Amino acid sequence: MAEQPILHAASLKGWRKSSYSNDQGGSCLEVLDGHPAGVPVRDSKNPHGPALLIPAPPWAAFLTALKVGHFGQHA
Repeated sequence: MAEQPILHAASLKGWRKSSYSNDQGGSCLEVLDGHPAGVPVRDSKNPHGPALLIPAPPWAAFLTALKVGHFGQHA
């Protein structure tokens, strides 16, 4: 299953800023926990824009890669 857009993401409640986002207004990612079809992800600078729905297994693999530093940062 590939990522799918959620066009009306602002209507979903419970968004939280990723712990990997910074506080200086740079890269700000928001995620929504508990969605039945995967993990919705959006740009916090555009809360009324679309989100991307990522299936749970690839999202978990991405988080694991972040935690072990595969992207140049250590959690």
